[in-house]
Amino acid sequence: MSDLHRALGDIGRIRRQVAGSTQFRGYGPATLAATGVLALLAACAQAVWMPDAAHHVLGYMRLWGGVAVLSLALTAVRMFTRSRQMHSGLSNEMIRMAVEQFLPAVGAGLLMTVVLARYRADECWMIPGLLQVVFSLGIFSSSRFLPRPMMAAAGWYLVTGLVAIALGPNHAFSPWTMGLAFGVGQCLVAVILLATQEDEHEV
Repeated sequence: MSDLHRALGDIGRIRRQVAGSTQFRGYGPATLAATGVLALLAACAQAVWMPDAAHHVLGYMRLWGGVAVLSLALTAVRMFTRSRQMHSGLSNEMIRMAVEQFLPAVGAGLLMTVVLARYRADECWMIPGLLQVVFSLGIFSSSRFLPRPMMAAAGWYLVTGLVAIALGPNHAFSPWTMGLAFGVGQCLVAVILLATQEDEHEV
């Protein structure tokens, strides 16, 4: 029985090694482009119904929190189904490694938002920029499993986040601070994936 356990352990390690050296192809370009469009639509909705978001921070956070949850759900569902198609028997390992690479950034962004909202309400204007910076770090940490041009998308989010912080509180809650950053950013990610995938019909 010990030999069987050892053999199974060796197989598991080999599978993880193969997964670690394989480009992750579970992200669907069409789905990611849809999340970019969703961000632009949310920005338009904010501009119409919540133009003075600086005085309605809770509503602002609910709007963009909802966008984030919906985008994450769409991406997760497509990642699961697409990984089954693209990676076959390695899909579980590939999904696990992709999640492990990005999850720390998601967790850090969530905790940072909660702490600022709860204990430093006067500094909440920094949240949009900081979330973009954290998102860029998630892409940077995942870059070893993604096409090399994806570094451009990570750089985009880093720059937009820093610009949002540099502009200060007067512009932090503008609809386009988040709308343009994530709208353009997600569409850029989709274009990169579409341009670098091996089969142009796989979307």
